[in-house]
Amino acid sequence: MTDSQSILDQINSPDDLRKVPIARLDKLAAEIRKRIDDVVSRTGGHLASNLGVVELTIALHYCFDFRKDRLLWDVGHQSYVHKLLTGRRERFDDLRQAGGLSGFPAPSESEYDLFAVGHAGTAISTAMGMATADQKLGRDNAVVAFVGDASIVNGLAFEGLNNAGLLKRQFLVVLNDNSMAIDVTQGALAKYLAKVRTNHTLETVRKRGEAIIEHIPLVGKSMHEMIRHLKQAVKSALWPDLIYEQMGFTYLGPVDGHDLKTLIGIFRSLRGVNHPVVLHTYTEKGRGHAQASQDPCAFHSPAPFVIESGKAVSINGESRTWTRAFSDKLIELANADDRIVALTAAMPDGTGLDRFKDAYPDRYFDVGIAESHAVAMAAGLARAGLKPVVAIYSTFLQRGFDQVFQEAALQNLPIVFCMDRAGLCGSDGPVHHGFADVALMRALPGMTVMAPADEGELRAAMDLAVTLPGPSAIRYPRAGVGSPAGSAEPFVLGRSRVLRAGVDATIIGYGVCAADALVAAEQLAAQDGVQCEVISARFAKPIDAAMVERVLSRGRPVIVVEDHLLAGGFGAALLECAADGGLDTRSVVRLGLPDRWVDAAPRRQQLAEVGIDAAGIARAVREQVAAAGRVSTIRHAG
Repeated sequence: MTDSQSILDQINSPDDLRKVPIARLDKLAAEIRKRIDDVVSRTGGHLASNLGVVELTIALHYCFDFRKDRLLWDVGHQSYVHKLLTGRRERFDDLRQAGGLSGFPAPSESEYDLFAVGHAGTAISTAMGMATADQKLGRDNAVVAFVGDASIVNGLAFEGLNNAGLLKRQFLVVLNDNSMAIDVTQGALAKYLAKVRTNHTLETVRKRGEAIIEHIPLVGKSMHEMIRHLKQAVKSALWPDLIYEQMGFTYLGPVDGHDLKTLIGIFRSLRGVNHPVVLHTYTEKGRGHAQASQDPCAFHSPAPFVIESGKAVSINGESRTWTRAFSDKLIELANADDRIVALTAAMPDGTGLDRFKDAYPDRYFDVGIAESHAVAMAAGLARAGLKPVVAIYSTFLQRGFDQVFQEAALQNLPIVFCMDRAGLCGSDGPVHHGFADVALMRALPGMTVMAPADEGELRAAMDLAVTLPGPSAIRYPRAGVGSPAGSAEPFVLGRSRVLRAGVDATIIGYGVCAADALVAAEQLAAQDGVQCEVISARFAKPIDAAMVERVLSRGRPVIVVEDHLLAGGFGAALLECAADGGLDTRSVVRLGLPDRWVDAAPRRQQLAEVGIDAAGIARAVREQVAAAGRVSTIRHAG
């Protein structure tokens, strides 16, 4: 192979990678960075984090054979380099597209992916499970957990460390420390890691890596001698009582996570060390991309973009989003009430709280990737007299559900849970869909569960939420937000709102689905002569019982639409309400998410796939109206 030939184009598996001379791996790293940059600029995705782990991933695959060894990803969105090196290079252009590669590890794609993982904090626990099983089954293989510095602070990660330190076999935790989560890593441990980093220049870090290699003895020497050498190499330059060593791990580092030669030497040596080790590596998030390295927050998960005048410009981005609408309203509420505070779990940009932080830095709390702690802390704030608003993605709030139950609902505390990314979440796929929040939240006594149809209703829902004496939850999607005329009508607890009159059928939309129901109703009127009443349900709890009785007593078809699983969702709440009232529910048809995983695709395409876009709603209405004989002739389009 000549210097002008692409190395990446010759790699169809890690076996091919291991044939590349170490001296040429830096060229491969540059090619990988360019490929990731080119693809993500077209598809969107997690850019900065993947650019930062190129050398680490190359070195891992160079030294381990993960067909039999185990590689567990803690931060699954950092797996792009791994995908390129494990036989998926030719499919990489379809990353995060319908029918293409997942943006996260996916066992359905490759034997090298062990778990479909999109929530941080899990790798050490799952790796320990595999290491224990392999040992019991007599397998001689290595186990590696790849963990980010932001997710190492997650409670589950600490539970895993505490237990894995008891292992009597090889077990390697690679701590990728780039001082960033989505935003700057938060908390005391983050400051501790920063202290470790800043006490050493990059040259010192490189030399420490070389020293570690020199002091790791050959496999077969006694455990006591091995530990003695490691402590001499590392502890002489750092300080004792490192938290990892107190949990049963040998700690090594920090080492330069971009120095391929040193990394390969370390990984080769550690492969045969028969006790748990944490290798602390220091990397640069966004490395090799000027804009991403300067602003890794903005380039954490950008939409498709182009660089113009040194800045990223989104392609086909929504002009105004639900997230921005929430952010604007929260700042407005905070202006009027100095008891309002805001919390998030490492997602200030994604939840819109970055703007609240700028406006009210002393009333903003980012707890890091620690959703359970965020909820419990909010409970303490509320008990002491403040009004906390907790902004967390629907899929991530699941991690704090026990605290929502015990510390918020059981205590009947006035906490507002704002659940962004509710429903189908587009190209991030199944790991990020927020499809269970209604079922979870409405199960809790005293919880008010709301979903606005548009920006006006979002603002009205938030106005109500901050006045309630107990906990409340508001869900909204990752999408552009609309605001039909008159949508600022105040929220009244347990009351729905009629958006459109009609005599042939009733469409009840929960949350954003009410907006699509309006579009469907207009199409049905224009194309079929069918006049539909459209209702924005607004509340799943307390549900509008009077509305349910009214629409079911008329005998006309009732189509209920929600961006949530049918099990436990708004439609289920409506049927329960009807059953309690002895109402006939045979006219009710529920549209919602099916009992299966919905693959990655643009959100509008996903809605169409499951039949809850405007066209799907209109199709269901036509079928039910025709079956009920409500209209003598339906004029079908086309």
